[in-house]
Amino acid sequence: MVESDDEYVQEISDDEAEAHQVTRGGGKTSSRAKGRGAKVGAWDVKRTWEEVEEGADGTITSTIEGLIEANKRKRLLKEQAPYQRGFFRHVVLILDLSDAMIEKDLRPSRYILTLKYVSEFITEFFESNPLGQLGIIGMRNGLAIRVSDMGNNPTEHLDKLRSLRREEPKGQPSLQNALKSAWGLLYHAPSDVTREILLLFGALLSSDPGDIHSTITELVSSQIYCTVVGLAAQLAICRTLVTRTNPGMPWQNYYGVALDEVHYRELIMRAIPPREISGSATTNGTGDQPAANEARQHSWKMMGFPSRKPSHPLSLCACHGKPITGGYSCTRCSSLVCSLPTTCLVCKLTLVESTQLTRSYHHLFPVQNWKEVSWARAAEVEQNHCFACLCPFPVISVEAPKEGGSGRSGGAGTTTTSSNSKGVTGSSNKDGVSESGRYECVTCERFFCSDCDYFCHEVVYNCPGCLSTMSMGNEERGEGDQMDVDEYSLKKGD
Repeated sequence: MVESDDEYVQEISDDEAEAHQVTRGGGKTSSRAKGRGAKVGAWDVKRTWEEVEEGADGTITSTIEGLIEANKRKRLLKEQAPYQRGFFRHVVLILDLSDAMIEKDLRPSRYILTLKYVSEFITEFFESNPLGQLGIIGMRNGLAIRVSDMGNNPTEHLDKLRSLRREEPKGQPSLQNALKSAWGLLYHAPSDVTREILLLFGALLSSDPGDIHSTITELVSSQIYCTVVGLAAQLAICRTLVTRTNPGMPWQNYYGVALDEVHYRELIMRAIPPREISGSATTNGTGDQPAANEARQHSWKMMGFPSRKPSHPLSLCACHGKPITGGYSCTRCSSLVCSLPTTCLVCKLTLVESTQLTRSYHHLFPVQNWKEVSWARAAEVEQNHCFACLCPFPVISVEAPKEGGSGRSGGAGTTTTSSNSKGVTGSSNKDGVSESGRYECVTCERFFCSDCDYFCHEVVYNCPGCLSTMSMGNEERGEGDQMDVDEYSLKKGD
């Protein structure tokens, strides 16, 4: 065969050229070039660089800052109303360790990126769910591999994940075997905990030994909720899995396919907050309504709050049977356990720390979203500094806002104007970003910057303005042991 470096071009007839229609971005269709010798291939290019707008200073700094701030404000899409949520969560994380994870459509590869994001997920999971427990299962060579057992120690899970970096993904996944193994880990969990499965699936097939629909039926009968994150394409079996295990909820909330690296991380981190518990009866996937789960109707749960005690000489812990030098003594039967939270294997009492219970409280009553402040509102109140960090706000423009203004400022002492697309001054754009760089708490009416807005809602889960108002009221009534308030910060905030 003669070697050739020429590009192969398929020749098509006039009729074939007319039959191939390509949809353009504007919604109109156009045929390919007619005649012999027409090249096959028509690309619809989206010119994303043309969508970037320059600011008043001729740079795109304001656009980049707006995108970052819009990303922080994405939580506005979440419902802030208080719901009943499951604090005691038992979650099994299923990882795809098959050949499909070698693909490099996600850099550096699906496998490496998954291990990185899972490590971040484990750390943030136990920060937001100190009363939860986690287990990890892998799918490789048609088998389900136990990576780590159920536990509440993030260090142990992270050590097991590091050992996976020395291995290569291989073989085909078995979704049915993985679901059965996860069911075995969650079956013996107490009836008052939330049982969940988070599946990271990168393959387009599953090598199953039997009927996977019967396994899904077992998960539904055991009230195990499933969430799936896909890496390749949307699969019918994954959609069936989340639809049947999450009755009465939109399946789009629990099944998503990653578009890029950032979207992949967002889909994984979406499983960190505790899920809502509906008071209505759940369906079993066949349309009939069984009796409501009595365990979900329990309003009281007995707990023990043990204190750490040294043990001399070595003693065996009741949870793992390993020798330890110190642990927690059960408040009911005095059995020794090595870590909290856990369930005493002797008397079945739930043992937790008071600080862990307090850290989970913010999920029940989240901080209300702060509203965006318009330029008119900013001129009316005249709070020139962030109440929390005392950073200066952009200076309010004396002139009326004009269309095409940047809406952001690089610092204090700069005149800033802003408007929406219609030329009418508004408080925010479609991403929920404030035009004046200010966000107001509807309760205490204090102004905050975007960084403090994110920090107060995602880290401390409290409003500094509301806490300072409560502290000042207690001081006026002569009550002590309250948080001190810096008078300088109050004057600056005003």
